[in-house]
Amino acid sequence: MTYKIRGLSIYSLAKTFLLLFALFPIIAFAEGGEKKFDAGKMIVEHVSDAHSWHIAGNYTIHLPVIIYSTDKGFFLFSSARFEDGVIYNGFKLNGQKIIAVHPDGSVNNEETAKIWDISLTKNAISILLAGILMALVFTAAAKGYAKRPNQAPKGIQSAIEPVILFIRDDVAIPSIGKKKYEKYMPYLLTLFFFIIFLNLLGLIPIFPGGANVTGNIGVTTTLACFTFIITMFSSNKSYWAHTLWMPGIHPVIKLLILTPIEILGIILKPFTLLIRIFANILAGHIVALSFFSLIFIFGTLWGKAVGYSVSVFSVAFAGGMLLLDILVALIQAYVFTLLSALYFGTVTAEEEHH
Repeated sequence: MTYKIRGLSIYSLAKTFLLLFALFPIIAFAEGGEKKFDAGKMIVEHVSDAHSWHIAGNYTIHLPVIIYSTDKGFFLFSSARFEDGVIYNGFKLNGQKIIAVHPDGSVNNEETAKIWDISLTKNAISILLAGILMALVFTAAAKGYAKRPNQAPKGIQSAIEPVILFIRDDVAIPSIGKKKYEKYMPYLLTLFFFIIFLNLLGLIPIFPGGANVTGNIGVTTTLACFTFIITMFSSNKSYWAHTLWMPGIHPVIKLLILTPIEILGIILKPFTLLIRIFANILAGHIVALSFFSLIFIFGTLWGKAVGYSVSVFSVAFAGGMLLLDILVALIQAYVFTLLSALYFGTVTAEEEHH
């Protein structure tokens, strides 16, 4: 039996996608012309943050540059001013970092140290977009509950409610306990959906997707710091008593071995949080782009005909990696949220008296 989607069979849709995959290398080679392809440069550019957003070919969206200098004040202009290494207002784009320069183009280290770059980069725009999408989704769900109280979920509610119940029943309550889990639910839900939205947006190959936000160590460090700060402020006397000076153990062993290990463990917890998601998401992007690069590598070395032939396998592997990345995106959001809940549960647990 052939299933229909608005008059199109699944087979017709599959043929359409295969045709697009087959035509993509032709379009890409046409855009690239005879320029030598640098796979390493292409991959680094795609996984790094940027002051512009490449769409296709020569089409690029130039993002606003916002600079604060402690001597000269604020500057606001388009990143298009930096094209082809042009110096503008005494500033220059060095890679993806804005630096102050002398009139002759040499780096002005003294002025560079006074610069605060608060520009809306590709990652910053993606974070704002994820926040807007979350606000729209949850506002729509809340309106649905307000219009249909005490009724079965419908529409967007049907997609959101099972996830919220899952985080509550399988993450928050088992990790923190029924008495204290409620005050951590807003943070855990925000954390989970925020990471999910960013991860899935990053897997969309066309604008406004493609930004490698959670594969940026600065972003994951910030998220881990939020969890660390909440953990420290939630900790009770019982936790610190068992962490710094465990009862029933010789003082010398506690002072020289156990207490230093426990303190090191407190510091390493947020570090393991940020490294796990950063490494997994970054690796997924790099592997998918590496498979895709094979088209142009073979095409550059042995001609476009070979590149077209390899494209079938390259796109197939890249597509398979994309599906795996979707699973990794979901798992990493779950793991980050679960570990955060476990840390909260550890520091809020009360000492049991027998």
